[in-house]
Amino acid sequence: MPKGYHHVTREQRSQISALKAIATPLNKIAQVIGLSPSSVCRELKRNIGKRGYRYKQADNMASVRRSRISQIPKKMTPEMVDLIEEKLELDWSPEQISGRLKLEKRFISHESIYRHIREDKKCGGDLYKKLRRKGKKYNKRVTGKAGRGCIPNRVDIENRPAVVEEKSRIGDWEGDTIIGAEHQGAILSYVDRSSKFTILSKVANKTAELVLHASIEQFQAHGLPVLTITYDNGKEFSNHEKIAKALNAQCYFAKPYHSWERGLNEHTNGLVRQYFPKKTSFRDITNEQLQSIADKLNHRPRKSLNYLTPIEFLHQELSKPKTILDG
Repeated sequence: MPKGYHHVTREQRSQISALKAIATPLNKIAQVIGLSPSSVCRELKRNIGKRGYRYKQADNMASVRRSRISQIPKKMTPEMVDLIEEKLELDWSPEQISGRLKLEKRFISHESIYRHIREDKKCGGDLYKKLRRKGKKYNKRVTGKAGRGCIPNRVDIENRPAVVEEKSRIGDWEGDTIIGAEHQGAILSYVDRSSKFTILSKVANKTAELVLHASIEQFQAHGLPVLTITYDNGKEFSNHEKIAKALNAQCYFAKPYHSWERGLNEHTNGLVRQYFPKKTSFRDITNEQLQSIADKLNHRPRKSLNYLTPIEFLHQELSKPKTILDG
């Protein structure tokens, strides 16, 4: 199917009129005359008269309209439309297209590109599907009292000791939750930044109280050093101060929507998802099952550990004198 917008010829208008008279679907009309469905839609919308679509009348209406705008500079040429749609197919955003063209001394605003996408959608086109949000409006948060990141006495990752970034000691953890289908249950996951040792446990619901008790219980049961914990900004970690006090640790939070600041935890959650794909209900998962999965991960050789397993690396490091440094 041809890409972009092209002027409709008199012959094509005659074909549209004849095909429309026998109730031919719009997509079929477009296929027969060699235009895109959106071009046919625009043609019908712009040049239809009181007695319906008649090709002679449509051709006259188009000629009059072109004569009126012929003196107005027009940036959205067929060539520009083709180029824009080509970049949209590559998943470029309107802002990226506009900015790149500006470097090439070709100027088109991102507003004009969005306008073209909206018009295409009205005519049955699907350019809007190439937008990252499918053309949906982004709902800005107007207050600081709702949504992720609103954690009481939250300590930002900027205040975390620099040594944590080095991954040179045991006891610096990252924490998160994995949610089951239809929010039925959740898995609480912790991973040590240095050894990659993973702790998993089930919570019936993603509430701050359940996460508090499960976190303390799991860390005390394993008996491993806990110096710092870096969380995402889920409200289930609102009791971070109680967790920190019980474990004699410090809790920090990554910046909202900066998942890469907890990249190891995100990767570990992906490994867990191999056993529990998305849309899996966590309702019937047991802690015994989770312990079995954690054991598999902790006994799996890791390239980043020179192919030692997390449990081997953990024991190796803990056997060294004075390995654990105060935060």
